[in-house]
Amino acid sequence: MIVNLGPQHPSTHGVFRMVVVLDGETVVDVKPVFGYLHRNHEKIGERCTWLQIMPFTDRLDYISSMSNNFGYALAVERLMGIKPPERAEYIRVMMAELTRIVSHLISIGFLLNDLGAYFTPSLYALEERELILDIFEAVSGSRMMCNYFRFGGVARDLPEGVLDKVKELVFERLPRKIDEFDRYLTRNEIVRVRTEGVGVLTAEQAIALSATGPILRASGVPYDIRRADPYSIYDRFDFDVVVRYHGDVYDRYLVRLEEIRQSIRILQQVVRDIPEGPVQTGKPQWQVRVPAGESYGRVEGPKGELGYYIVSNGKPNPWRYHVRAPSFVNLTSLAQMARGGKVADIVVILGSIDIVLGEVDR
Repeated sequence: MIVNLGPQHPSTHGVFRMVVVLDGETVVDVKPVFGYLHRNHEKIGERCTWLQIMPFTDRLDYISSMSNNFGYALAVERLMGIKPPERAEYIRVMMAELTRIVSHLISIGFLLNDLGAYFTPSLYALEERELILDIFEAVSGSRMMCNYFRFGGVARDLPEGVLDKVKELVFERLPRKIDEFDRYLTRNEIVRVRTEGVGVLTAEQAIALSATGPILRASGVPYDIRRADPYSIYDRFDFDVVVRYHGDVYDRYLVRLEEIRQSIRILQQVVRDIPEGPVQTGKPQWQVRVPAGESYGRVEGPKGELGYYIVSNGKPNPWRYHVRAPSFVNLTSLAQMARGGKVADIVVILGSIDIVLGEVDR
């Protein structure tokens, strides 16, 4: 029989529908249906000026607005031929890695919610997230939609006292709290029974389906854009590309948990080495003129490769603007992961993909 899960289902992570073909409790096939949140992001981008698009990128993956800013800024800067100052580069990496921690905390907390551990792990994760959002609010004036990056740097320097807060987080609190998460969850019998061997995606399947981010690395492919095609100043930092080899829900959880530790490691190097100096180069933002040409800027976002393809004809707004959203592309793997599993597993598998409907529907 055919059963519809969503688009109102509380565990579909937004307005998302799964058309599930069942043989009893066993899943024969799944068809993802989206578009309920469609916001015409790319066409709106083509009518806006280059700078006006920046706050729209915040609304894609609204858990990861700083990473969204990063990819778009890189694409435009390549066309303009400008490079941010040293201090701005360090601040950008700081914000991107704090964003990765925020996103993975939310992913892990709500995956446990999908498993039935109703809200206790989520609240633990949200507590740490709020401390990082305090940093975002201090530097950008906003907790979620930060609109902080600019072409050639960032909007403003770090306010007084923020660097000390970041140091306290990355050297003291966060390493301790992530170890607590590890003790609470990783060897928990219920977590392991519900996730080991569930939603398996092999390395070959992941590559064929264009999966990126933690999904790809949990399937045994050690591909991370920060290492494979370094951008900004990532080639200066010492960190490991996290990889696991079973390709199941449990390994996706383990990859995200360890990636938080690697982000903390990068942040410790950032706060140790960040120089003084300006945080923006080039003309004032309202005078930005983007020469004719095309460009693709990509970053290793928390959910995978986030790319921006832009075409300029020299006018104040893009002639073409397209976003390669990792949540959208990673959903391609859902049916492959779910076939042969049970109805109860589908919600867990969807949670392990870690989608945000803002960038699925754009």
